[in-house]
Amino acid sequence: MWEPIKKAMGDHYRFISIDLLGHGETNCLGYIHTMEDMGSAVFEVLKKLQIQKTTFIGHSMGGYVALAFAKKHPEKVKGLCLVNSTAREDSKDRKEIRNRSIQMAKSNYKNLILLSVSNLFKPANLSLFANEIAEIKKYALETSIQGYIAAQEGMKIRENTTNFLKNATFKKLYVIGKNDPIMNSEELIKEAKLVSADYKLIDGGHMSHIENKEALVDSLIYFLKKV
Repeated sequence: MWEPIKKAMGDHYRFISIDLLGHGETNCLGYIHTMEDMGSAVFEVLKKLQIQKTTFIGHSMGGYVALAFAKKHPEKVKGLCLVNSTAREDSKDRKEIRNRSIQMAKSNYKNLILLSVSNLFKPANLSLFANEIAEIKKYALETSIQGYIAAQEGMKIRENTTNFLKNATFKKLYVIGKNDPIMNSEELIKEAKLVSADYKLIDGGHMSHIENKEALVDSLIYFLKKV
């Protein structure tokens, strides 16, 4: 998902894109992948590459993982950007949605993925990005059922990290989709202010890297220059 963003940002930065546990070419470790488990996997990658300190950009679940990593290894974080993501834990309603999704994954995984991907976009963008959505669905279906469930279980039990983020001394940025169907933009703006973070409100839904790539790239360049 980050390849178009990397190309748009040119050769000024070194990018390390990681297949998290149960995704892409990374296998599952168990029935539940906590955000801390995934953060530990990121730590091992950075250790292998001998990277002492870096800036984290996390989209959605990637933001939760970045926060889990930062809480355990704050000395390794130059900056943290949450793209369509939050430092808050799941609400009661959100946990129930995850429970229903987990049950559906066990019986009708394909339909779950097809519905879930479409629901991430601003409705007006569904036809505009029809080809990109078809590609996302194809790649999403390559994720194993176990990988999907383990991630949902891990996100469901993640902790609230707003206090940690508020007290963190590294640079912070929220990129917020104005029409994000998953995360309320007004609540995210309040959260950004609460934790003393910069924020950029851009048009589009939950998939800013597709729905508003240019604005996302501009936001990331702005943030990396500050860092």
